[in-house]
Amino acid sequence: MLNQNINISAAIVLYNEEEEELLQAINSFLSSKLTKKLFLVDNSTSKFTNATILNHPDVVYIFNNRNLGFGRANNLVIDSIKDVSEFHLILNPDTKFDPNILDELTTELIKNEDLALITPAIKFPDGSHQYSVRKYPSFFDLIIRKLGVFKSRIHNKEYRDIDLSQPFYPDAVHGSFMLFKTEDFVAVDGFDERYFLYLEDIDICKKIDTLGKKKLFYPKVTVTHALKKESSKKLKLFFYHFSSAIQYFLKWL
Repeated sequence: MLNQNINISAAIVLYNEEEEELLQAINSFLSSKLTKKLFLVDNSTSKFTNATILNHPDVVYIFNNRNLGFGRANNLVIDSIKDVSEFHLILNPDTKFDPNILDELTTELIKNEDLALITPAIKFPDGSHQYSVRKYPSFFDLIIRKLGVFKSRIHNKEYRDIDLSQPFYPDAVHGSFMLFKTEDFVAVDGFDERYFLYLEDIDICKKIDTLGKKKLFYPKVTVTHALKKESSKKLKLFFYHFSSAIQYFLKWL
């Protein structure tokens, strides 16, 4: 448990990250003028050793010494942030952003009582748009996305048929940058830990629906995200993705 109330907490789950890239994400958050606490939840087999970061007064380091999976690792901070932080950010280690966007995003969350989660526009490092908000998928949608066929259906599921320069309420948002009201993140018990990796972000959006709350895509501010698409490159990660898909559809359909 943190010993004082703060404006915003954040969690970054680490797994053998490139330090230079990771430091961009860490410093983006730590440069915010809000009162804050950053949890580095390390699923790697060796410890993160950057003394400057580990000794920072706004950093809490948790070393698991094994890969607990994305959702379970994120959930380790729930008891520490409950009734302490006003907002909680789920942040990927391959992101970077202007720290001032946190002020604008938290202001939007405060303005709307029905809003549980907000996400900005996500850009690739080359500045191109990343389609990070989605309609809820069918099993068929996940298959055709992996096969790269029926592109018009995939594009429709990514809301490409509407003006993505304007805010709106999507079904689901990508897990690279999810800013919650902490009370709502806690109310849904964080992520479903049955997902080891992948689709836990879609699942938590479904859980937000059960609260009668909304999710807002807010493209007036942007975040850069590398998006490595590892599940397309490694068989083991593809298996995790497929297993999560089965879990998701057994749960919700």
